[in-house]
Amino acid sequence: MTGTTTFVDLVGARAGVGTRAKAVAGALMRLGLTGQRVLVLLPPGAEYVATLLGCLYAGVVAIPAPPYDNRRLAEVVDDAQPAAAIGLPLANVRNLAGLDGDPHDWRRPDVGPDTLALLQYPPGPTRGVMLTHGNLAAAATQLARHVGMRSTTGVVSYLPPYSDLGLVGGVLAPLLTGARVTLVPPDTTPGEWLRTVSLRRASVSFAPDLAYAWHAIPTGLDLSRWDVAVTGAGPETLGRFANLLAPQGFREQALFPAYWAPEATALVTGRRGLAVGGFDADSLEPGRLVKLGDTRLVDHGMPTQDTEVAIVDPLTATRCPDGTAGEVWVAGPNVAVGYLGRPGASERTFCARLRGSTDNYLRTGRFGFLHGGGLHLAEPQNVLLTR
Repeated sequence: MTGTTTFVDLVGARAGVGTRAKAVAGALMRLGLTGQRVLVLLPPGAEYVATLLGCLYAGVVAIPAPPYDNRRLAEVVDDAQPAAAIGLPLANVRNLAGLDGDPHDWRRPDVGPDTLALLQYPPGPTRGVMLTHGNLAAAATQLARHVGMRSTTGVVSYLPPYSDLGLVGGVLAPLLTGARVTLVPPDTTPGEWLRTVSLRRASVSFAPDLAYAWHAIPTGLDLSRWDVAVTGAGPETLGRFANLLAPQGFREQALFPAYWAPEATALVTGRRGLAVGGFDADSLEPGRLVKLGDTRLVDHGMPTQDTEVAIVDPLTATRCPDGTAGEVWVAGPNVAVGYLGRPGASERTFCARLRGSTDNYLRTGRFGFLHGGGLHLAEPQNVLLTR
């Protein structure tokens, strides 16, 4: 174990985290940074949560970013042009180390649901996804309801809080519900993640897909309380994971295959239990009726509340019938407002419209179909559509 597991109890420490957040917010407002973009470059933990909340409390546009990836940081800085950074010092960026403020100096800024709250930089092309306060609130509410997160829920997140699902599932949704959350540093092993789930008796956990492929399973675990294991991994990985951990109390029904996207803030669909179908690979083309066959695909479940998933023929902008393949389009209060400084890409990606409709949809660029009510995504090598 190369890091220290950070246990953030957002129930017992709620007042402390809130007080620290208001102190950070007061300092940011005193520095005139309301409405400005500020990088958050802290490791997972209570100070990260308080600082991120402090940015939101101050009306600052937070930019969560990986603190130790110098190349990615340089790309983010070049694209976002932040006014300051909290955490690691960066060349040519104002450093706000050791922010001190008085929580009593904080005053609620003039922000609303449509106010820009955060820039998310997912892996891939350097594009800042613009998320509003309304997007974050909707995504946290949707995720909590979809996975059954409540005040009595124990949560372990092995996803970094600067990622989309790590932020919403590991920070915002637990904060909303009062759930007890453990943030496992990304530099620990999947074995340590599993030990933490057992030790904390967690019922909900988020982890990267590679963690479910881990073979060095620790002994002496008690995973009988684990009810929701959120994952986007493939059928072979998930089946092997369930079998390896069954002797330690893990149930296959706890697997929660899900589809999430940063442009939709976080979770789009998900379901409890592993369901795998076999389909004909040659039929996985836009506009074609999908036939049964040997290509195994995971059922990623139904959309979250207030989210619509449409399967669309991109050539005609018409909705495909269930069981017919097409591009995945998404609409809902969790869908971001666009990419920073890229009006053309924003228009193409976030303002897609079905023929005869004036409603905007997010074009995910993913390829899939609905079968039995659940979303099935093609494997990466079968993705035929580009943005």
